[in-house]
Amino acid sequence: MNLVMDDRGGAGPEIGRTLGVGDTHTLDVPLRWGDSDALDHLNNTLYFRLMEEARMQILYGAGLKLPDDHGAILAHASCDFLRPLTYPASVRVTHRVGRIGRSSLEFELILDKVGDASGAYARGRNVLVWMDYINNRSQPWPAEVLGRLGAVFTPAG
Repeated sequence: MNLVMDDRGGAGPEIGRTLGVGDTHTLDVPLRWGDSDALDHLNNTLYFRLMEEARMQILYGAGLKLPDDHGAILAHASCDFLRPLTYPASVRVTHRVGRIGRSSLEFELILDKVGDASGAYARGRNVLVWMDYINNRSQPWPAEVLGRLGAVFTPAG
């Protein structure tokens, strides 16, 4: 399997413990002025872009890239908009592993404003599925991939 080499020539993090339910990953992403709509709120489509950036940082941080034959696909994405984000700000995107299935991983997402302890601005849910691209079928998550993902998530506790 050629799925663990990243485009920088590295092999990703060392495989340690495997990914577990409750594990978390956080990423702070600065907002850009142009991300706002006419009401000075973050455009609702950008919440999904923030989730996407954090998800890609997870995959690339684990040393994964999208090969030609196997990889992760986004099977579901949803977002509940709780209150508007406004520029200037940085958004903390937190992925929490909610469920690990045979071929799927479910993440609960929280989007908070960095430095604002008053609560979430949005909540989301993403489901990733490990796919055989050639046969267009889901496959079990490889143990090596779950180990690499476990190395970039903070253990539950």
